Amino acid sequence: MLNALLLLVSLTPPSGVAAFDNPNDEGSAIMVSWSAAEEPAAQPVLYQVQRAAVPDSGFATVNSEPLVGTEYLDNSVEDGVGYFYRVLAFAGADSALSQAAGPARSSAQWFNRARANILVLAVLISAVFIIFISRARRGARMFVRKIAGLDAIDDALGRATEMGKPILFSFGLGYITDIVVIAALPLLRKVAAKSAEYGTPLIVPNSDPIVMTVAQETVKEAYTATARPDFYNADNISFLTSDQFGYAAGVDGIIMREKPGAIFWLGYFFAESLIMAETGHSVGAIQLAGTTETTQLPFFVAACDYTMIGEEIYAASVYLRPEPVMLGSLKGEDLIKFVLIVIICATVVLATAAALLAERSGILGRAVETIVRWFTPAY
Repeated sequence: MLNALLLLVSLTPPSGVAAFDNPNDEGSAIMVSWSAAEEPAAQPVLYQVQRAAVPDSGFATVNSEPLVGTEYLDNSVEDGVGYFYRVLAFAGADSALSQAAGPARSSAQWFNRARANILVLAVLISAVFIIFISRARRGARMFVRKIAGLDAIDDALGRATEMGKPILFSFGLGYITDIVVIAALPLLRKVAAKSAEYGTPLIVPNSDPIVMTVAQETVKEAYTATARPDFYNADNISFLTSDQFGYAAGVDGIIMREKPGAIFWLGYFFAESLIMAETGHSVGAIQLAGTTETTQLPFFVAACDYTMIGEEIYAASVYLRPEPVMLGSLKGEDLIKFVLIVIICATVVLATAAALLAERSGILGRAVETIVRWFTPAY
């Protein structure tokens, strides 16, 4: 008897149908929302969204599958065109149609307000860089901490010269598009200039032909700047192979034959790093290494005399030649990293305190949620 009464109750149509431009997007999308229809029977209520350019011209269903929720994003519209929407609710054989809503027009937004935090951070970071670069251009003294490996370049080159042995410089398996290879080029120029000044041969084996060409031009320019263009020998800057362990074998062969007095491993290295560094150690060379590949740093630390860790190789060009733009950028980056470390530590302390004092006060928990939400990028 009860089931029969439920079947006699008609399905109520969806109410509160609203259609509006989807916010914070590139356009071509309209959001449709409605209030759920009351469910008269045990069967679930499903929905179909219908759209028309003119209410009297007939509506067409826009969603390919029935909907369970009360929202639908129609991303198949044209910007600036008005659309009318209505929602059809059905449960089994029973159905109910809502009133039409509209017209709604889509448009592209110039700015995504959900990403206001990114805008604020970009402005602050840019301001920090501009301030420090301006200070550097005015001649303000800025401290750059000592990097032992860079201070040892002259000693390593001098020792190789005294022993009458050549110098070897390797970019590893890096390509010219790798930032670490670009950062190593000023170091190659520094080493080349000193080798020309001391009259010590410089050997640069390469695993990429483009890197070889750039290395040749860098060394030639350094020799010309030191008034020793005649000392340049293109055969010393050669291409070996792009194969990983083929390159390692070729470099090891050069080391065993030439027995360099100083070796510089600066670039992108992988599993071949320990093989080459151990070979250099076996001939008694002073070795300086630097890479951003963190998995290879332990091997360089174990086998080399000096190792530049991570970002130290990026600071090398500033360290050797403190040009104002680069010096200001370096100091600005250091300040930003310090501020981020302080924020992370403060957030950890607040989160720990919020977890311990959750029963007494929820203010700390809400503060932590606000901080995390603000720094979480929106998409």
